[in-house]
Amino acid sequence: MNEVFDTIIVGAGAAGLTAGIYTSRAKLSTLILNEGAVGGQMVLTEEIANYPGVPTTKGYMLANNMKMQAKSFGCKIKSNIKIKNYQLAGDIKTIELEDGRTFHGKSVVLTPGGRPRSLNIEGEGQYKGKGISYCATCDGDFFTDKEVVVVGGGNSALEEAVALTNFATKVTIVHQFDHFQAFEHAILEAKNNPKIEFVMESELRGFYGNGKLEKVNIEHLPSGKTSELKTDGTFIFIGYQPNTEDLEKHVVLNNQKEIVVNSDMKTNVDGVFAAGDCINKKYRQVTTAVAEGTIAALSVAEYLRD
Repeated sequence: MNEVFDTIIVGAGAAGLTAGIYTSRAKLSTLILNEGAVGGQMVLTEEIANYPGVPTTKGYMLANNMKMQAKSFGCKIKSNIKIKNYQLAGDIKTIELEDGRTFHGKSVVLTPGGRPRSLNIEGEGQYKGKGISYCATCDGDFFTDKEVVVVGGGNSALEEAVALTNFATKVTIVHQFDHFQAFEHAILEAKNNPKIEFVMESELRGFYGNGKLEKVNIEHLPSGKTSELKTDGTFIFIGYQPNTEDLEKHVVLNNQKEIVVNSDMKTNVDGVFAAGDCINKKYRQVTTAVAEGTIAALSVAEYLRD
């Protein structure tokens, strides 16, 4: 058998890198397997201004600092790989890659993260982090004294629209139906806010600009007519999707496809833990992911001691 790591961490976002920092500093042999770029959602954020103790920084810089910190303690990181199969039952867990390599661990921490649901329309990829955001808490203050668009009609969309009025001079909510899917108090709060306007029965069809977002194209669904709206930014709140498609047969997920964990970040499988945006929780921030990664790592250490 190849080397057996004390723990294998799947995913190198904020939760995974934090877990790697803690386990490797505790002298536990640690391997992080990461399918994309190191940093997860952090690298999609142009600037992060609310990470405690760190002045405003680029998302990729914070991710790189976490990566270098983990590696300095001996954590091994393998990126841009594709996992083919998991075998999580038993004392030794096995993860097989599509290139044929297999890795073994006494424990596993699942931190595959998640992604906001996308509109999948023209310009969305181009202007992510350059006017398009999926987090008002993260990016709201970058739009102080500017005009923004909010897409969505659920609780998150309306609540975040109200929160954005603390910064923006005008917030336009674009929703595909003639009614909202939010709680009544959220609807009333949005409707009673003088900074919020509504464009109902409409959908965005494209994002346009020159280096940064400048305008959106909107279609009014009943008439089919399209129009342009100048805007400094667009916030998209149409749901969140955990990256757990390959884990459904291995750990318990809830109806939202989030991994179910307890307060110690333990899953239903002995020796398997989870943290970050893939788990059942309400708030998704870099700081909450870091906290959960910490808890998962400490739980791994306790599990291995026992």
